[in-house]
Amino acid sequence: METSSASLLSVMTSSLEKCFVDGNIADYPRVRKLSGFQNERLCFTLALSESSAAFGARRVLRYRLRSSLKKFVSVSRIESVPCRMPVYPGLFEKDGNYLRKEPGLYPDVLVPAHEGEIISVPVGQICSLWIDVNAGLDTMPAGEHPIEIILLSDNGEQIKTEKITLRIIPALLPESDMAVTQWFHCDSLAAYYNVRPFSEKHWRIIRNYIKTAVKNGINTILTPVFTPPLDTEPGGERMTVQLVGVKCSSDPAEGGAEYEFDFSLLGRWIDMCLDCGVEYFEISHFFTQWGALHAPKIVAGFTSGGKTVSKRIFGWDTDAHGDEYGRFLRAFLSALIPYLKSRGVDKKCVYHISDEPSANDLDNYIKSKAQLGGLLDGYTIIDALSNYTFYESGAVKTPVPANDHIKPFIEGGVKNLWTYYCCGQNYRVSNRFIDMPSARNRIIGTQFYKYDIAGFLQWGYNFYFTHLSRRPVNPFQVTDGDFWVPSGDAFSVYPASDGTTLESVRLAVFQNALQDMRAMKLLGTFVGKDKVIGLIEEGLASPIEFDSYPHGAEYILSMRETLNAEIEKHLNK
Repeated sequence: METSSASLLSVMTSSLEKCFVDGNIADYPRVRKLSGFQNERLCFTLALSESSAAFGARRVLRYRLRSSLKKFVSVSRIESVPCRMPVYPGLFEKDGNYLRKEPGLYPDVLVPAHEGEIISVPVGQICSLWIDVNAGLDTMPAGEHPIEIILLSDNGEQIKTEKITLRIIPALLPESDMAVTQWFHCDSLAAYYNVRPFSEKHWRIIRNYIKTAVKNGINTILTPVFTPPLDTEPGGERMTVQLVGVKCSSDPAEGGAEYEFDFSLLGRWIDMCLDCGVEYFEISHFFTQWGALHAPKIVAGFTSGGKTVSKRIFGWDTDAHGDEYGRFLRAFLSALIPYLKSRGVDKKCVYHISDEPSANDLDNYIKSKAQLGGLLDGYTIIDALSNYTFYESGAVKTPVPANDHIKPFIEGGVKNLWTYYCCGQNYRVSNRFIDMPSARNRIIGTQFYKYDIAGFLQWGYNFYFTHLSRRPVNPFQVTDGDFWVPSGDAFSVYPASDGTTLESVRLAVFQNALQDMRAMKLLGTFVGKDKVIGLIEEGLASPIEFDSYPHGAEYILSMRETLNAEIEKHLNK
């Protein structure tokens, strides 16, 4: 029997709807059915609102699940975070595909809410729950599976029941062969949790964050053989997180030093990553960002005056093209490559020269690359850059252009093309800012498929610092790097107090985008890619491009259901 339900408003809606606390629950369209595959993660949202002041400031609820899929279902509260700069000034009016213009509370953090736990529904506000089915990516039983969320009063009386039916198709999505990286910042975790880099506690935290990354489709991990020279103030330093030990025969500043390398920490890193399901290793950059002019921070030990000392031997004061740094790099790669071969992962590694060089940096980039002495010939070197000249000149065989500068690379027929986005990709193209509609986040999976994208890079999985890493921030309070980037650009996970992660709505939606791509690939095995493209573009006014695509959630939801139905037809033949 259900009691006292009249004033409790509820709607089961799509995971692409962001339910603001001050929103109108009537604005969110109801979803009654979803379909997916046995190894797919399906998500949806339950929005709740209490209209009667008879309950004081809030109504207290608990929930109970009833479903044949119950063991696959997990529930989280969608908590809001402060967004002081949700969108760059002036861009809201220019772009039109953002949710709001004003600073405020925006829904983003997923906080686990266990069955029987108290859920507070404030009077006059929206409380929303995120429901994950198969977040662990196991194999679910096929068939029709109703899921009921029974809402109970604090004393256990049944108030209301919301229901959705999932159709699980008897097939598996194919594994993705696309590399996906969001840059992993070890120093950020050490700073936030106040632990010594690569202490046992730090290793446990790193493992937790990598497991969450892999669960969400991130299969490539930035590996700090040396402290990555990324987002660092010129002349400044980030905390040392260097996996490779270095010993010198003498001070390199004097020239002619001989080098020895200790790969024991790197070996532990490789073991941990492989155990967590990581497929590729992204070796950190050999030269500084935005120009390739200097060396990364490298710390080494050597004997001086009869004493063993440890100090920084290369950094901002190192000429990228100097003889000693070139000797060091060639000695390092001559040791690293055989070690990676012995571990069976050398072909699973991608390498970097310098991040985001501009057109004016081409000569520096080529000179810096020459410092490697050809030791990476035959291996994949990638860099985020958007000037086609880098590819045309042969300086980069695997460019990673931003998704708002990718068109010349597509037209040029670049093979194994990657793409990336960061704060600069804020106009018309897909991105994952908190203020962007989730459909704008998820459409990128369709674009990946259409344009045969081989890899995707985003710079901030867990960057909890301000601009140029000048100081750490609490990401629950500062989501914009201190008015530096739009809220959400710098990270897609939040730090739980116990060293585990709290996922964001944005991370889960991006993972759903990768599943869309895999569903398209599955259908393509039956009908060919051209027919799949025809299906996803059917009825559209113009073809899907990176800066031109349907903006609403309705398109993505309808398109996925159409794809699923087409796949089922071929499964039954």
